[in-house]
Amino acid sequence: MSYRIGILGYGNLAKGCELSIRQNPDMELVAIFTRRDPSSITPATEGVAVDSVNNIESYEGKIDVLIICGGSATDLPEMTPKYSKMFNCIDSFDTHANIPVHFKNVDDAAKETNHTSLISAGWDPGMFSLTRLYSNCILPEGKDYTFWGKGVSQGHSDAIRRIAGVKNGKQYTIPVPEALDAVRSGKDPELTTRQKHTRECFVVAEEGADTALIEKTIKEMPNYFADYDTTVHFISEEEFMANHAGMNHGGFVFRSGTTGKDGENKHIIEYSLKLDSNPEFTGSVLVAYARAIARLASKGDHGCKTVFDIAPALMSPMSGDEIRAHLL
Repeated sequence: MSYRIGILGYGNLAKGCELSIRQNPDMELVAIFTRRDPSSITPATEGVAVDSVNNIESYEGKIDVLIICGGSATDLPEMTPKYSKMFNCIDSFDTHANIPVHFKNVDDAAKETNHTSLISAGWDPGMFSLTRLYSNCILPEGKDYTFWGKGVSQGHSDAIRRIAGVKNGKQYTIPVPEALDAVRSGKDPELTTRQKHTRECFVVAEEGADTALIEKTIKEMPNYFADYDTTVHFISEEEFMANHAGMNHGGFVFRSGTTGKDGENKHIIEYSLKLDSNPEFTGSVLVAYARAIARLASKGDHGCKTVFDIAPALMSPMSGDEIRAHLL
């Protein structure tokens, strides 16, 4: 069976989804929908339609799953409920605190027209979320730790670029080695925000800009840098393009727990990711879950789902016999 996929948007995440679809023989990219001029987009896949989002309704019945590649701040809260009334959908909504509200909105919309949608797929939320749940079930007495990096934070990088006098900028989130070591050794430390991560910024300043003021603005920025030990490097545009054009990321999830009559036996669960391309990896997660959503929808299992609701076998192109023979 071939699953017909549509992609809404054509930024970094959407391009990652397209490349992942090309690696899955049972996936067919039917169309890319954009708010831009469709003629300005050249897909990596030959023969794929590029159409205005204004025409998306005409594709009802022609797409098994629509992958929505918008931003969590303003795009996805509106788009996913809206398009869940027309298609089975999947998104990567990552504002953790707002997931319950987003889930309800999408659930109501999808059930209204008998569609199936999945929200918050990716690696965090997503793969990291599964690790936290599995680990908590296995070790009910314990503590959770999540570290991000070393990698590019797109939100923090954007905040730097919005500062007056900044031509370009990128920020890396870096776990503090001593904090990682303390968790791995089973010490169960109580860690503050500052003790868990540092932030390193590489900035290309406009000619004549006040670099001291830029650095001060970055380090004192509330909700972004003020609570962290932050280092700011000013570099040339040539060095920036040569050394900081990538979008690597990753991180670690730990569960430190005990078993035994008096908790005498210690256990550490660790899951880690090291990603050369954050959007390509995230896109690959979305495409795998798109297969599961199409299968659930075909069985009449409608409404909103999260990664917690999806059996792993539903994501795989292999049969049950193949999975049991090779992976169990």
